[in-house]
Amino acid sequence: MTVAQIQVDQRVIGIDSRRFASVEKALVELITNSDDSYARLERAGDTVTGTIVVGYQRHHSGAVLMVTDQAEGMSFEQAGRILSYGGAHSPLARGEGSGRGYFGRGLKQAIFGLGHGWIETIRSGRFTRIDIFRGRNGGYLYDDDGTDRQAFAADYARLDLPDGANGTRVTIVVDNPHATITQQATLLQLLADNIYLRDVLDRRTVEFVHGHPGDGDYASHSVRFMEPPAVTLVGPDEPGSFSVDGAEYAFTVTLKRAQDVELTLKGDERTAGLVVESGMAVLDCQMFEYENQVGTEYLFGTVRCPALTEMLGKGRAIISDEREGLNPKDPFVAAFSRAVSRMIAAPVQAEKEKLTHLERATTSGRTAEMIEHLLQHMSEAAILDLGLETAPGVRNGDGAQPPESPLPAALRFTTPFYYRPPVHPFHVALLLDPHQLPVGETLAFELDLPPSIHLDPLPAPVPVGTLAETLRLEWTATGDKAGDHGEITARAGDYWALCEVVIAEHASHRSANQPPHQAVAAPGRPPGPHRQVRHPSRDHGVDLFTGYDFRSLHNSTDRAVYSEVERKVIINTAAPTVQLYVDGRGRFRDSARLLLAELFLDVISDELARRSVEQHGHAGDLEAFRNAKRAIIGRYGSEIHRTFLN
Repeated sequence: MTVAQIQVDQRVIGIDSRRFASVEKALVELITNSDDSYARLERAGDTVTGTIVVGYQRHHSGAVLMVTDQAEGMSFEQAGRILSYGGAHSPLARGEGSGRGYFGRGLKQAIFGLGHGWIETIRSGRFTRIDIFRGRNGGYLYDDDGTDRQAFAADYARLDLPDGANGTRVTIVVDNPHATITQQATLLQLLADNIYLRDVLDRRTVEFVHGHPGDGDYASHSVRFMEPPAVTLVGPDEPGSFSVDGAEYAFTVTLKRAQDVELTLKGDERTAGLVVESGMAVLDCQMFEYENQVGTEYLFGTVRCPALTEMLGKGRAIISDEREGLNPKDPFVAAFSRAVSRMIAAPVQAEKEKLTHLERATTSGRTAEMIEHLLQHMSEAAILDLGLETAPGVRNGDGAQPPESPLPAALRFTTPFYYRPPVHPFHVALLLDPHQLPVGETLAFELDLPPSIHLDPLPAPVPVGTLAETLRLEWTATGDKAGDHGEITARAGDYWALCEVVIAEHASHRSANQPPHQAVAAPGRPPGPHRQVRHPSRDHGVDLFTGYDFRSLHNSTDRAVYSEVERKVIINTAAPTVQLYVDGRGRFRDSARLLLAELFLDVISDELARRSVEQHGHAGDLEAFRNAKRAIIGRYGSEIHRTFLN
C-alpha cells in the first residue's frame, strides 16, 4: 500500500476545492473528461460507443456520484500523472486537448471539494485503482496501491464494461457537510441545461441513473438539451471574421429568437445568450456588447471560433483561470467581441424597437403581491387616516357638488369603535345594502382579534347573491381581558367596512350602537333647502385604488397616472423610463422596484392631495394642493418605499 501527498502547496488545493465544490460542477468536469477521451480515440480512427453513464445515489446526509465511460482507460503511469497539479499538466498544455476543464485541476477539485473518492480504470487488461482523500491532519493524499494488476471478470462487471474493453469510472462520496445534496430531478435538469455540456450532449449518449438497484426510485434517463421553439435571425452558421495583429480569424454565428418560452438569463444553466464554442470546448455564454441589455432576453444561439482555443494553447489569457468565461481585457477577445456584436446588432435593435410599441406589460407574482398590498393599505389610509370620501358618485371630476341625499354606504358597522368592558357580552352589527354590492362577489371577513376576544358565531363568507333583503348581520362579542384590542373588516369586491374593538376596565356598560351618518341640522337653524353637510365616516368606504395596469398611454410624457374611472394606477409603457426596465418578455424587472415605489408614491400622493383640498373647499388652490401633497409624501413616503423592499 502506497500513500503519498499530492505534490503541490496544500493551501492551493484547499482554495480551489472550496471554489469549485458542487455536485453539478463535479459531474460536468467528469463528463467532459470522458468526452475528451472518446475524442482522442476518434481522432486515431477507432470506433467508439460514446456512452457516458452518470450514477447518482442520494442519501439524507450525503450522496455518491459515479461517471463511467468505455473510452481509452488509463495505464498505471497515466493514472498517476493526473494527480500532478496545475495547468502545466493539463491536456491542453501538452497539446493533447482542446482547452476544457479546470486546467489540470478539475478532477481533484471535484473530489476534495465534495469529500473523497477513487478512480478505477482498465486498459489493455490491466486494472488500476487510486483512492483520493484527506488525511487526519488535513493533508491532500492519494493511495495507488503501488502498482496495477490483471483485470478480472468481476472488475469488468463492476464497471459495466464488456470483457476485454477499456474504460474508466470515477466515484465521489459527497460527505462534505457544506455541500448541497441536490434532488435527483433537479440535478437531471441542471445537467441538461448546463452550457458546458451543450455540445457534449449532441455527440455523446449520456445516461443519468439514479437511485439504488432494486428500489422503487431506481430509474435511468437520457440527458438531452431541449432547444426551445424559435425563429432564426442570423445564420445558421453565418460566417464572420476579425483581425488581430494583421492576421484574420474566422467565426460563425447562429442567432435565434425563442417563441413564447421564457429563457434562463444567468448561471451555468443559462439558455439565453450565445454559447461560445471553440473546437470541443465551450468557453462562455453571453451577448457580448449587448449583455444585460433590453431586447436580448429572448435571444439565444451559438458562436464558433476555433482560434480561441488555439490562442489559449499558446498561453494567452483568453478565459479566466477560474473558468468564469471569456476575458474581455484580452485584445484578442476584445476584437472577437466587437466583430460578433456587429453581426447581431440589427436583430437586437429590432427587439428593442418592439418595446417602444409595447401596449402592455406584466410584473412577477411577488411584485404584484407587493403592489396589491400597498394599494389596499393606501385605500384604507385615505378613509381611516385622512377622512376622505371615496364612495362612487359623491365626488365629480368636473367639480360639481355631490347629490343632496346620497345613498348610505353599502357596508358599515353600527359604530367604528366598540369600547366595552371585560366579560360583559355586547353586539357587533354590520349594516349593509345588498343592492349596491357587486353581483357575483362574496362578503368576506378578516378578524384581527386576540384569543381573549370572542365572536359568536364566527363570521363566515356569504355570497352577495344570497343576501337578498338582508340589511343587518349581528354577532355577540365578549372580551375577557382589559387592554386587549383588535379589528374586524368586512369586504365585498371594492367595498369594505372596518371596526375596532377595545376592551377597557372602566368602559360604560350602557353604550348603545347608533347607526352613523345621520344628518343633523345646526342648532337654532330649521331644516331647509340648504346644502346638507355630510361628513365622511372612517369606518367604511370603497377602495380608491382597486388595482394597477402597465399599458401604453401613447405619449412619452406621463410615466404614471391615476384613472378615476377605473380607480387604477396606470404605468405608461410608452414612457422611456418605464421601457428601460421592461424586458423582452414584456415583464417589468424586479430589480427596478424602487422606480415603482417612486411612481406609485407620486400618483397616490397626487390623488389623495387633490381629493383632500377639494373636500375642504380649496379646489383649484395650487398652493393648498402642494402643501397637502408634501404632507402626504412625508407621512407615507418611507412606508411605500419599504413595501417594495420587503
